Amino acid sequence: MRNVSTHSGKGISAVLQKNPDDVVITFAKRTAMGKNRKGQFKDIPVDEMMQALLKAAFDKTKLDPAKLDDICVGTCHPPSPMYSSRAAALASGIPHDVPISTVNRLCSSGLMAIRNIAHAIQSGEISMGMAIGVENMTLKRVSNSLCPRPTPVIAESVDKIPRAHDCIQPMGWTSEMVAQTYKVSRQKQDEYALISHTRATKAMTTGIFSEEIIPVEVRGTVISVDDTIRPGVTMEMLSGLKPVFQDWGDAATTAGNASGIGDGAALCILTTRERAEKENMEIFGKWVGCAVVGVEPRYMGIGPIAAIPKVLTQVGLTKDDIDVYEINEAFASQFAYCVEELGISMDKINPNGGAIAVTHPLGMTGVRQVVTGLTELRRRDKKLLCTSMCVGSGMGAAGIFVNEAQPFCEAKL
Repeated sequence: MRNVSTHSGKGISAVLQKNPDDVVITFAKRTAMGKNRKGQFKDIPVDEMMQALLKAAFDKTKLDPAKLDDICVGTCHPPSPMYSSRAAALASGIPHDVPISTVNRLCSSGLMAIRNIAHAIQSGEISMGMAIGVENMTLKRVSNSLCPRPTPVIAESVDKIPRAHDCIQPMGWTSEMVAQTYKVSRQKQDEYALISHTRATKAMTTGIFSEEIIPVEVRGTVISVDDTIRPGVTMEMLSGLKPVFQDWGDAATTAGNASGIGDGAALCILTTRERAEKENMEIFGKWVGCAVVGVEPRYMGIGPIAAIPKVLTQVGLTKDDIDVYEINEAFASQFAYCVEELGISMDKINPNGGAIAVTHPLGMTGVRQVVTGLTELRRRDKKLLCTSMCVGSGMGAAGIFVNEAQPFCEAKL
């Protein structure tokens, strides 16, 4: 597999090198996110969310949608995702001869959409494509249940195999298994959660998130600010919350130290460097590579511990070469364990908070991390981004990207 464009060289110089056939990102934005059941997208299905995002993106970029060769949508549980995605594309003005596909690898679905488009460009099958990540967790809720996913059903003969049984268990159960097995205390979970809440609040109040959000109009209302962030969270508040999963493990997971259930969408436009330069398109970032791994299903949350070293090795980088990491905070239990096992400073990880604070619309997250990470690198005038997440059923994924955008101060001159 060609990890650094079509070039076989590895290491930081190869990663930063600019070649005509590089896969580059020319646009990367997200919607604001909405909180579960009471938020700004609570009644908006994924096709309507995508339609609004696509219209806003075409208006902002002035890109002729007929230039797209393919679209891939990462999403997990909406009814008939292929049909709804195709309908949204057509309704937004994309011509009927532009094809579309969907991909579901649970929490990494958005990253997989980027990966699919990048690989298609690298192979020469297409020269420009779009990757979308979208999820409405509110509307996919099963009745009034607290379960944000359809309940997996497997055959009895399959279920009697322990690992097969484990891989379909609720994500909260895996959080408690990680905390219990790897001795991640409730206090430590709350401490990491507080970091996320504090950073996200600062990013929202100082306008940092406005740089990555594209306002969208839905049913006559313009949505442009996350309604998921909870300012004023304190350690005392977090420690006073009751466990959500009282029958599992040590019962340390709470509504304050687990990712939110929310709604939102994000997208990236990708093409070759040669085409971007020829058509005077701004280059926002460069795709480098991706890795996907499997882990013990019971400890699903440790996926980044295996995925991040794998992708770094593939492209010849070290963990210290990376300037910013966006590691999904599915639960503080697994996030804390991953951070400490990887040995990466929190100064580099989720500088504007993560899913514990901003929420985790499953299909959106893999694209949202790229949007957030590249925007932060642009703000810092730094280069290398690593995104990663654990993946339901016992997997992990990670991606490497390069910031190539002008620093905000220069872009405004």
